Amino acid sequence: MEKRLVTFRDGRQVCLLGQGTYQMGRRRSEEIQALRRGIDLGLTLIDTAEMYGTEDLVGEAVRGCRDKAFIVSKVLPGNASYDGTKRACEQSLRRLGTDYIDLYLLHWIGRYPFSETVRALVELQRKGKIRQWGMSNLDVDDMEHILSLPHGTDCAANQVLYNLKDRGIEYDLIPWSRQHHIPVMAYTPLGEGRLRNHNTLIEIARRHNASPT
Repeated sequence: MEKRLVTFRDGRQVCLLGQGTYQMGRRRSEEIQALRRGIDLGLTLIDTAEMYGTEDLVGEAVRGCRDKAFIVSKVLPGNASYDGTKRACEQSLRRLGTDYIDLYLLHWIGRYPFSETVRALVELQRKGKIRQWGMSNLDVDDMEHILSLPHGTDCAANQVLYNLKDRGIEYDLIPWSRQHHIPVMAYTPLGEGRLRNHNTLIEIARRHNASPT
């Protein structure tokens, strides 16, 4: 895994593969054990959000190994006003049981101007509450808007839907992001598990003595 790294603007490097926690919480002890095992194997990035209801679970999973973990969380667009973003971050920090979030994202576009949200994110970063900030579910036009704002070029990532069936970002967002040195983080890269039953992948995997996943 040491060669499969993503480098952020601040020089921080993380493994190319991360651990998602959406819809976790049904089998808490097993899920915590799985997240810890992932960290041990080098999958140090753990993705959560205030919407998921898994921040406390992630906090418990990284207890005792916080320095190894790279935590990503997100503010809901309904909370993404200037003051609301700062309040949401403080609440996430309490649930996570940590004093900083490695990467804090705006979950998707809402009614508040990007300028309000970005101003709050920049202040949170200056205070050490978050190490980096970014966006989620933004297309090229929206990302251009972000970069035009004061400190907008500090945007560290954009998390978007991407897998072998949902590939629209290959035409515009990926080339644009590469040009601007902004990492693209894929969510549901396995199609929420459905792709492992895709006949084409099953056949390709068989020929390469691998699993569809």
